[in-house]
Amino acid sequence: MIVDRQGRRFRNLRISLTSACNYACTYCVPDGKRLVAARNELSAEAMIRGVEYLIEAAGIERLRITGGEPLVSPRFERFMSRVGRMGLADISLTTNAQLLSRKLPILLDAGIRRINVSLDTLDPSAFRAIARGGDLATVLEGMEQARAAGLQIKVNMVPLLDRNLDQVVPLLDYCLERGYELRFIELMRMGHLANDANGFHRQFVSLDRLLSLIGAHHEYQQADAPVDATAVRYRIPGKGYFGVIANESVPFCRTCSRLRLSSTGWLHGCLSSSNRHYVGDLLDKPRHQSLPALQRLLVKALDDKQAVAFSGGATVMKIIGG
Repeated sequence: MIVDRQGRRFRNLRISLTSACNYACTYCVPDGKRLVAARNELSAEAMIRGVEYLIEAAGIERLRITGGEPLVSPRFERFMSRVGRMGLADISLTTNAQLLSRKLPILLDAGIRRINVSLDTLDPSAFRAIARGGDLATVLEGMEQARAAGLQIKVNMVPLLDRNLDQVVPLLDYCLERGYELRFIELMRMGHLANDANGFHRQFVSLDRLLSLIGAHHEYQQADAPVDATAVRYRIPGKGYFGVIANESVPFCRTCSRLRLSSTGWLHGCLSSSNRHYVGDLLDKPRHQSLPALQRLLVKALDDKQAVAFSGGATVMKIIGG
């Protein structure tokens, strides 16, 4: 087991199946161009070995499948057919749900019982303006089908001052009525926002601002959450829960247990670090050759983590997963 001075270790792996996405969200890609698959993306077999090796080398317990948009990856079905047999404590998936109805049988066959859906508004016009792709009705229908199939659903919303602040309460009410748990995600200083302080502050909505908006409509109280959770969680008595991933307001770097593997074979130990470590070549080697080298790289990746708080990063979030 690899542990740093603050007692942190890698427990949670997020693997990006592809950097391609069928959306071009304003807070992710400023030029409006949809992200496409990167050159030399790993094969499904290499990704599967990557997860297996990281379970052994780092003690990974939980896996989240991300993108880009994982449902557009040609490797999706092959990867999912194997991932459920790895003995992990939890496997989940983050998606924009545009293709969820079509891909739902694959998720169910793989034993997935928990998904996160990225959804920033219930207003069709605002949806088109923010996502710059997709169809809101298709997303909502996919979520309903997933709920009917027994999947636990969390909804991820990025509140933006100039785009969807009026949707904070309506989306919360929508989720409470359906048993979805809404997670508000504070805007992160990543990608094009890393060096654009004015652009960041023009859109940023803080934890306090969110709680003030919600408190005008609902009574709430803070709820328990796991030690290494990214979200501050709240309970609305008799109705349900919501959370805020308050990266700026309540930093969680001290307890971060996340490791990311990109679709092109790079390990990222921290979103706030420009460091990355190539493991793609190790995934084609036998286990006894790969594991010692992989463990050395994991020590470096763990050392990349910030001590206290996120300080910004030039990496585009969609390339390495949420």
